[in-house]
Amino acid sequence: VQLQASGGGLVQAGGSLRLSCVASGRTFNSYTMGWFRQAPGKEREFVAGFSWSGRNINYADSVKGRFTCSRDDAKNMVYLQMNSLKPEDTAVYYCAATGGPMTTEASGMSYWGKGTEVTVSS
Repeated sequence: VQLQASGGGLVQAGGSLRLSCVASGRTFNSYTMGWFRQAPGKEREFVAGFSWSGRNINYADSVKGRFTCSRDDAKNMVYLQMNSLKPEDTAVYYCAATGGPMTTEASGMSYWGKGTEVTVSS
């Protein structure tokens, strides 16, 4: 599966952005999906993820209550709605997929798209 994230940009603290990720492949709805981010000088970290069925969703503690992820299998799309953004949310955001179970580990994801940069100004 090939992935491409978009929707990043510059936003002031407290603002919102919606990231999108389009996936190729006819078996999109069989993949566990996830969003990760990597800030300058830091390791890539888990943001949110959901199972292939969409019924199980997991969020990093740092984004709970502010970020919401969703998927539209009919459109081969996944989304990350980010509200109440903080400067510490500044990072390159990646969508990823795996045919395995849900994981918060970047090493557990098999497919990665090019990231989209999010910058939150204070």
